[in-house]
Amino acid sequence: MNHFHVAAGILHDSAGRVLITERLCDGPFDGLWEFPGGKISDGESAEGALKRELAEELGIRATALRPFMELHHEYPDRIVDLEFFLVSEWRGEPAGLEGQGVRWLPAAELDATELLPADAPVVAALQQMLS
Repeated sequence: MNHFHVAAGILHDSAGRVLITERLCDGPFDGLWEFPGGKISDGESAEGALKRELAEELGIRATALRPFMELHHEYPDRIVDLEFFLVSEWRGEPAGLEGQGVRWLPAAELDATELLPADAPVVAALQQMLS
């Protein structure tokens, strides 16, 4: 079974809104939403991977991030270890550079059923922290 180590960013603004991006793929999660990020390469730190992914996917440069939560999730075909970071400052305006949708939502309006299954515990923790 494939095993992935992933870094994901939770961009949040002063109004308590959180950024989510649409997942575009040919797999079972096509069309669901997620926190932006991606796989951590060999020899790369989680923080470094996240900064790289945010630049590639959203065209921004993260300047302030801190660890938020680590999760282990087992899907039927893969195992994913995720490191989530709160991203409170960045340079540039986030845009879907790979054709993916981008939405800002108040934390209270995040719906775990619209996000990847592994993101559900993060939604609950964010709603408690940002509401």
